[in-house]
Amino acid sequence: MRIERILCPTDLTPDSESALRYGVALARAYDAELIQMYCKAAALVPNPATNSNPARAMDTALRQSAGAVNLDGLQWKSSIVNCEDPGDCITREASKCGADLIVMRSRRRPTRAALLGSVAESVCRTAPCPVMVIHSDERDWIDEADRQIGLKRILVAYDFSNHSELALRLGLLVAQEYQAELHVLHVLPPFTLNEPEISWYPLGKEGVYHKAARRLQLAIPGEAHLWCTIKNVISEGQPYREIIHYAERNEIDLVCIGAQGAGFGLLTLFGSNVDRVLRQAPCPVLVARPLKHNRKIPRSPVRRQKSEVAGQMSEIRREKSDVRLVTSDV
Repeated sequence: MRIERILCPTDLTPDSESALRYGVALARAYDAELIQMYCKAAALVPNPATNSNPARAMDTALRQSAGAVNLDGLQWKSSIVNCEDPGDCITREASKCGADLIVMRSRRRPTRAALLGSVAESVCRTAPCPVMVIHSDERDWIDEADRQIGLKRILVAYDFSNHSELALRLGLLVAQEYQAELHVLHVLPPFTLNEPEISWYPLGKEGVYHKAARRLQLAIPGEAHLWCTIKNVISEGQPYREIIHYAERNEIDLVCIGAQGAGFGLLTLFGSNVDRVLRQAPCPVLVARPLKHNRKIPRSPVRRQKSEVAGQMSEIRREKSDVRLVTSDV
């Protein structure tokens, strides 16, 4: 899983430090550059504590989020941008800096978000890379002492669409990285399973449940079972409710879900499954978005050196393979 740059938007409030903690931990885990971004809207009334010197406030917040580990070895920089629309500004900044992941906080304001949408929901629809959304009142998997990542259970919402295929691939990568349990949930429409006995379905025919179970099984690569425990689950009802209830019952640490893109139509006004999961999930939500920019920005010297070493090791393995082939022929 290749993550070179993490964009972490902040509004310089104490609540936004929760997302910054995740950003610091992920940047350390993947040896990535952390870009802390502050949207300074011209319409805002200047706040003496932050707006007078936002650079200093950002530096203080980052050091507090790093905890006892400090900022040793962490590549980071701060960016202050003047804008009117924070959602659009975050998306443009992510494209500009070539971010591979956006880590941001969202406030739980169901009434207002249902009518107008939140900044996090807007970013999840248009971002050029995956987006991890954090809430302050949810299950935490960042260790307070050493800022290490402690993922144990990951839930992927899978509906056989291209968007959910991205979420499944991302969930598999994260599960492999941290040897976590992977729960793959498919939700059937309500009243689909109103059959007397599913096990006694007519011979030679498959019911909706059996077809979904078979497709779900085929969607998981066979080798994935070698490095993590996978649980396939089929439920029935409203997708967002089933996702949230399953995450609560099974103490899920991270929900991976696919975004539906920018053209939501009426869903922009009344919300979608993704939006509702973002507002109510008991854990962070990772919204899978396709990477829409090429990595044209030069790598850091450390990463360049690692790449060269990896290339040399690959060449050595290739030479050993050629030697074995020659020996076999002889």
